[in-house]
Amino acid sequence: MQDLTTAPVLTTARLILRGPDRADLQAFTRFMTSAPSMVAQGETGTPQQAWFGFLAGVGHWHWHGFGFFMVVEQKTGQPVGRVGLIKHSDWPEIELAWHLFEGAEGKGYATEAAVAVKSWARENLGLTQLFSYIDCDNTKSQAVAKRLGAQTDGTRAPHEPEAEIWVHARE
Repeated sequence: MQDLTTAPVLTTARLILRGPDRADLQAFTRFMTSAPSMVAQGETGTPQQAWFGFLAGVGHWHWHGFGFFMVVEQKTGQPVGRVGLIKHSDWPEIELAWHLFEGAEGKGYATEAAVAVKSWARENLGLTQLFSYIDCDNTKSQAVAKRLGAQTDGTRAPHEPEAEIWVHARE
């Protein structure tokens, strides 16, 4: 099958990070339309919105040369989420972001994958400063940010008023 992106393959002790594949759309759609974490944040969408979001993720790689990696458990070969770099047209900085699929939370996957992405971003893109925009009520993502060495002073993201700006330590 033809690669959808130029994403490299990164590996960690337990995970494979790779570009999105057509077969990932089903898991991504399930996440976007019904995952408890999305429901809790009031951010669920329709299958059509998930499809557009998936395609936007593919396009992100082509436009910027970076984007979301699909995070796959080495042991099972199953996608467990996505972690990567994003910068939408109205965002002030490049964001390091993570989304874990249902059943994958609480295993350290987001932190493990984000460490690999930060290293790749520094070594291959020359990015030494990254940001995460995290909803003020999302304590699980805030905990991941802290484990990654990020800090916030409570400043809100101009493009997302419910999110605080978390600044990752320069590497």
